[in-house]
Amino acid sequence: MFNDKTILVTGGTGSFGKRFIQMVLERYQPARLIVYSRDELKQFEMQQHFNHPCMRYFIGDVRDGERLDMAMHGVNFVVHAAALKQVPAAEYNPMECIKTNIYGAENVIKAALNNGVEKVIALSTDKAANPVNLYGATKLCSDKLFVAANNMAGRHPTIFSVVRYGNVVGSRGSVVPFFDRLIKEGASSLPITHGEMTRFWLTLQQGVEFVLTNFARMKGGEVFVPKIPSVRITDLASAMAPDLPQEIIGIRPGEKLHEVMCPADDSYHTYEFKDYYVIAPSITFNHRSDDFSVSAIGEQGCCVPIGFEYNSLNNPVFMSQAELQQLNKEVLAE
Repeated sequence: MFNDKTILVTGGTGSFGKRFIQMVLERYQPARLIVYSRDELKQFEMQQHFNHPCMRYFIGDVRDGERLDMAMHGVNFVVHAAALKQVPAAEYNPMECIKTNIYGAENVIKAALNNGVEKVIALSTDKAANPVNLYGATKLCSDKLFVAANNMAGRHPTIFSVVRYGNVVGSRGSVVPFFDRLIKEGASSLPITHGEMTRFWLTLQQGVEFVLTNFARMKGGEVFVPKIPSVRITDLASAMAPDLPQEIIGIRPGEKLHEVMCPADDSYHTYEFKDYYVIAPSITFNHRSDDFSVSAIGEQGCCVPIGFEYNSLNNPVFMSQAELQQLNKEVLAE
């Protein structure tokens, strides 16, 4: 569906953006592939690796609505990956996080509607479900904006959906490269915020695959949640450095013990599919069907039980230390 189409990725120089660009170039023949981001150095460095004739690089911030509107001229599909994501930084710089994650989302929506974009997928996070930190709260606001944008579109062709997933192994600022650096520097222990902490876990490859597939299955208004394994952070540390002691340092500002992706309060409009969940909108779309039990490509889902919650502790699938060792080896070798 991406052949001869124009695709724009906000925050395109990030970990997700780079892998997304790579996979699209390997699998499709897009007319244009646009990286929209604010860091000129990262764009310069990215151009050394991705210099296909279809590539375009736009310097711009999602806070700048006019620039974003200009960048979306003639665009068919948008992936909104730009965000301020560091939890402690958001706690100490709340207005900056709000400007990028909420006002920036609004600008993406307006630009997409103004330019007749066909489909928009916004990337979300498990921290947006029952948020306890500012980052999660801003991403919940962003999710709500993208869902409601389908009503703003009315009978115009643009549709909007959200993809929500957990920690990405090896992404910038994540714990695997952090632990790896400490081990290589000869650390005497690994810092663990809490001995019982769990997280959802997926690779960049899995995240991009999920987004690409959801462009085909989206009707507009869904929050897509993949079924992915959980990890215990103590198991991760043991897998990476079995001989190093673990030092409990305490939970950081705004950090949860366990993450949620499908809250119990949303269970009455959540559907389970073979390898993913869909949280349907709680609002009504007056101009089209509200049946989200069947995807746009015919996949059939079923209602989850009332009170069902998908969190990193009750997840039936946990990665073993052996599986973590193999996955970390692959990720760190990239």
